[in-house]
Amino acid sequence: MPFTKFTNLDFDQIKTSIKDYLRANSTFTDFDFEGSNFSVLIDTLAYNTYITAFNSNMIVNESFLDSATLRENVVSLARNIGYVPRSRTAAKAQVSFNVTTNEDTPTLTLQEGLVCVGSVDNTSYTFSIPDSISSNVVDGTASFNNIDIYQGTFLTKQFVVDGSLDQRFILNNSFIDTSTISVYVKGINDSGLGIEYSSVDNILEVNSTSRIYLLQEVQDEKYELLFGDGLIGKKLENNAVITVNYIVTDGEDGNGASSFSFSGSIRNANNGVIDIGSVSVITNQPSQNGSEIESIDSVKYFAPRIYSSQYRAVTSRDYEAIIKKIYPDTESVAVIGGEELDPPEFGSVSISIKPKNGTFVSDFNKQQIINKLKQYSISGINQKIIDLKVLYVEIDSSIYYNYSQVSAIESLKTKVVNSLTEYSNSVDLNSFGGRFKYSKVLQIIDNSDVSITSNITKVRIRRDLMTMINQFAQYELCFGNKFHINSDGFNIKSTGFKISIDPDTVYLTDVPNSDGKTGILSIVKPLSDGSTRVVIKSAGTVDYTKGEIKLGTVNIISTSKANNIIEVQAFPESNDVLGLKDLYLNFNISKSTINMVRDVIASGDEISGTVFARDYYTSSYSNGNLIRA
Repeated sequence: MPFTKFTNLDFDQIKTSIKDYLRANSTFTDFDFEGSNFSVLIDTLAYNTYITAFNSNMIVNESFLDSATLRENVVSLARNIGYVPRSRTAAKAQVSFNVTTNEDTPTLTLQEGLVCVGSVDNTSYTFSIPDSISSNVVDGTASFNNIDIYQGTFLTKQFVVDGSLDQRFILNNSFIDTSTISVYVKGINDSGLGIEYSSVDNILEVNSTSRIYLLQEVQDEKYELLFGDGLIGKKLENNAVITVNYIVTDGEDGNGASSFSFSGSIRNANNGVIDIGSVSVITNQPSQNGSEIESIDSVKYFAPRIYSSQYRAVTSRDYEAIIKKIYPDTESVAVIGGEELDPPEFGSVSISIKPKNGTFVSDFNKQQIINKLKQYSISGINQKIIDLKVLYVEIDSSIYYNYSQVSAIESLKTKVVNSLTEYSNSVDLNSFGGRFKYSKVLQIIDNSDVSITSNITKVRIRRDLMTMINQFAQYELCFGNKFHINSDGFNIKSTGFKISIDPDTVYLTDVPNSDGKTGILSIVKPLSDGSTRVVIKSAGTVDYTKGEIKLGTVNIISTSKANNIIEVQAFPESNDVLGLKDLYLNFNISKSTINMVRDVIASGDEISGTVFARDYYTSSYSNGNLIRA
């Protein structure tokens, strides 16, 4: 009897194995397996075995966190190690408004639920509050200042506890922002909504009388509440009433609303609804920080890391996982120990966060993150959140194309830009520790269209210097990559700015020292005859090896670029650029230069290459211009 390979999963292989098995049986020695009806039975057996093997393989895959593909299974496996995926997050705005009334009431109360309606891209979104807010009436006016409103619909769900049942408390709505959930339990002798219960994500410091609940995601992105059993957490009384308030949100779609109309309900001190007429809403802060539910890939990545950290912030990986948990708007995190800083700051941790919908984390959010981190961090370690430092990578590319294969040059250029844009969104870039891969970019350009014959691409790196206008200040820019040195200078270029001692627009440039490692940073201005005048000869220093620029004390009064920014660029020694330490690497397509050049040789215009060398030649090296293009 032939040896059967049980690892065969293909239909043809399974069918062959069945035939070999039957041929080895003396009863079927002279049987024609191909031309008889027996072939249909073999096909049926093979199909059945194939389907069974496929299903078994899928079932086994869904049993492990790494290979599971269905969200329900991934979440269930993550739940086994105590990980609760992040829910959708409602976009939050801050508004203020005044309410005038003729009633004799000491207070007015803004009811929980719908407050305002805002518009984003011609689509209206409701904004609600999860709890009522009261304000004193002074001279007939109640002021509601700095009210945080959340995009979404406010809902309430009630359960009655039945101890005779194996009862589950599932909120039957998807897209809930779990941070807005409030839970009240009303016992037999309680009044109103009862006593508020607190949400916990672990059972540390929880005893038999703790009024707590735990939250877990179940099927269809819904959530289930888990209460204590009398040993870990207070057990619910029979016939107790559970009231759950929460907001169902549209997530990141609600970001960007800046104009709001009032649609809320105001009650007086006697809980009566009053007619307030028209209310003018002032927007203190447009809606932002709305985000989608945590993706499957994110759950797979962070669940084992949260488990390994045991809710303690010790290593940089621990911080990365915990920060993403307490600040869901995080896109990428860089954590650097104080011993790695220059100069070292022992006993401290520097954290840089790239939010999903912006560039900087607000001071309020920074303080919130630091406060929440304290419950995870080791005593004696100080955390500080530093502003994001973006290292921009730009290219100056001359792309040669066969003119006979192109109908519209602009369409060809658009194809190249689209291909580069797709690469700019890849995992290589837009992250801390990212890497710009030069050879891959060249390949992407060449493969954008069959008409492209070659490309000559130069790489430059840029940092944006945020200046302090009309103040004497010193500045430092770290690029984290070694600079290429041209002994004649012009390695450092900048956009224009004005200083207090000269009325004209000036620029930064450099002069290398004889050691080939450092240089002098100068402030200069171009003259009408093409020459250059030095305004400040020794304005700072350049360290080409470390990739650092230090600008000495100077009073900048204005900049050519908006938002008081000076763009400072350099040429990297290596065309593979790294986002080192706390530098967030960004491939900036919009500031890159794409030149479409006719390849006269490939197009058949000439054979010798004389015209090509004279009119279409492109240098592979950086230029010696003073001004950043």
